[in-house]
Amino acid sequence: MSKPIYTPDAPEAIGPYSQAIVAGNLVFTSGQIPIDPATGNIEAVTIEEQTEQVCKNISAVLTAAGSSLEKVVKTVCFLSDMNDFAAFNAVYAKYFTGKPARSCVAVKTLPRNVLVEVDTIAEI
Repeated sequence: MSKPIYTPDAPEAIGPYSQAIVAGNLVFTSGQIPIDPATGNIEAVTIEEQTEQVCKNISAVLTAAGSSLEKVVKTVCFLSDMNDFAAFNAVYAKYFTGKPARSCVAVKTLPRNVLVEVDTIAEI
């Protein structure tokens, strides 16, 4: 049986989906973009600022699910421009210190024209 997760400390879903789903001893987060949960807006401009906000959003969702960034086993990262790869990695490495398995791809466009989106799978 799965359980949807919601926290006001992360942005509300902008579509028909949950912030995360707990299934068994795993939590699957939906893709997080750099929406500031306090304002509902994209405040961050640079790839570094946007990645910081995304990581904070993921952390809040994982905490609400009874997990943490340290328990992440897999991430999927989407960049709007692969030229941002090094700058993205510099911020990502501060948050995902356990070095989970990862995929990182460039995509044509992300929701609300942001620069980065990340989703995770973590243990509880």
